[in-house]
Amino acid sequence: MDPSLSTRTVGDRTIVEVGGEIDVYTAPKLREQLVELVNDGSYHLVVDMEGVDFLDSTGLGVLVGGLKRVRAHEGSLRLVCNQERILKIFRITGLTKVFPIHTSVDEAVAATD
Repeated sequence: MDPSLSTRTVGDRTIVEVGGEIDVYTAPKLREQLVELVNDGSYHLVVDMEGVDFLDSTGLGVLVGGLKRVRAHEGSLRLVCNQERILKIFRITGLTKVFPIHTSVDEAVAATD
């Protein structure tokens, strides 16, 4: 089942709301969305993962790839997540040191780079 994806803009930030499962089968859709946003000039992204039920290593790879893309344009990629099961994946992999992880979209939008 494909993840639900929607985007909106708040100031200079583009919010990508993701729902469902991000795994080997569905991660390419998220990758395409992130690539398209960067190609269109959106370099400050906030990925809202509050609706994500499952995240595997492929999904993590997509997020890391998105971070590399925005950083190539001196941009940022921030995550919004409160779900312990998803946060645990970021802690175990050490990616909490790579991604700024916020508790709300408002907090992520207000954060300075």
